[in-house]
Amino acid sequence: MAEPIRVLLADDHTIFRAGLRALLELEDRVEVVGEAATGEEAIEQARKLRPDVVIMDLSMPVMNGLEATRRIAALQLGVRILVLTVHAEEEYLVPVVDAGASGYLTKDSADRDLMEAIRTVARDEVFLPARATTLLLQQYRTAEEKEGGGRLRDLSSREREVLALTAEGFSSSEIGEKLFISPKTVDTYRSRIMKKLGLNHRSELVRFALRVGLLKHL
Repeated sequence: MAEPIRVLLADDHTIFRAGLRALLELEDRVEVVGEAATGEEAIEQARKLRPDVVIMDLSMPVMNGLEATRRIAALQLGVRILVLTVHAEEEYLVPVVDAGASGYLTKDSADRDLMEAIRTVARDEVFLPARATTLLLQQYRTAEEKEGGGRLRDLSSREREVLALTAEGFSSSEIGEKLFISPKTVDTYRSRIMKKLGLNHRSELVRFALRVGLLKHL
């Protein structure tokens, strides 16, 4: 059997953390390895425990979840961050993605989407509800596309296709089906893309694709 997904809970509400832990402990494939009540604690626990996924609230004392996300991402520990918040996507989605999070989920949809979100980001994929992807695109359209245009020209047409589909949230298997290639070949293309662009995580691929206009067809 595969190893369980190791999760760190970062939220300043003790009762909410307890409820979330109880919910996740019902899942065989998830193990809650730690908790944090502030952004600083989240960074310390992430560094110490090296969880697969940090479930991060944004509104925390001392240091908020946005800054904690940015700092954990900068440590390059291989930890994926799933933001779980009461704030609607319009408020924080772009800053959260820019900070390095791999997923965004509002607490009112956690009961139906949380496990899917955890599994998605643990696979080093990006979890964004369809509405959130559209919102990101609308907000990034105002940015200058020339920011990444030079690097985009280094990619082949097939690499651009793989990049765009990755940014839209499709898995390697789904991309393979769409392009009539194997999932392993998709992974090879993705690794080559990331090397050419100097990127390390799929969340960075999403930001790049949006900024250079690869998703304009949405």
